[in-house]
Amino acid sequence: MRVVSLVPSLTEAVAVTAPGVLVGATDWCSHPAGLDAVRIGGTKNPDVAAIAALRPDLVVANEEENRAPDLAALRAAGLDVLVTEIRTLDQALRELERVLAACGAPRPRWLDEAEAAWESVARLEPATAVVPIWRRPWMVVGRDTFAGDLLARLGVRNLYADHPERYPRVPLDELRAAAPDLVVLPDEPYRFTRDDGPEAFPGTAAALVDGRMLTWYGPSLAEAPRALARALRAAHR
Repeated sequence: MRVVSLVPSLTEAVAVTAPGVLVGATDWCSHPAGLDAVRIGGTKNPDVAAIAALRPDLVVANEEENRAPDLAALRAAGLDVLVTEIRTLDQALRELERVLAACGAPRPRWLDEAEAAWESVARLEPATAVVPIWRRPWMVVGRDTFAGDLLARLGVRNLYADHPERYPRVPLDELRAAAPDLVVLPDEPYRFTRDDGPEAFPGTAAALVDGRMLTWYGPSLAEAPRALARALRAAHR
């Protein structure tokens, strides 16, 4: 079996569960460390010719991470493309099992551990939050997102969860006026730092969280509830 992954989360899931089947991955696929796979460009600009040259049996992708024209080009090149849709934890667990089965791998132990970790998650005291993912311009997590679902399971209500857009651009003044209990700052895709919270949201508790714990679906899901709860609880005292 030869697999190319266009999604960092799926790259980690496949590489950890079925070592040796992954022959290509994007430049952004940073886990697991030391991954031995041909780099085939970015998630938004994969090199279709380079992927085809690897002669994969399967290309795994995601409807949010990857662009439809690139996926169409891969199919036009005669490649089998499996496209995932992941906007909730339940979807993530189902889609991970589907991807791994398509790669010829049995259900891994880490997937059972992830399921158990989220089933027994201890909710925090209810809190409202805004979740920036970019600045210049400011963009936040909106409706129907995987990150928003994880936060909701921890007791954190995203104030933009009902916005018409999934990742709306919102002026900083409006974000401040929303008066959240917390501002949740992941370190990816924009690398927020501890200084960004007090600078942009003076007087509001800021939780700097590992973006991989908040937005990745893969082996990290088993440790994500504890890691996120720790960061959120430390900020919201």
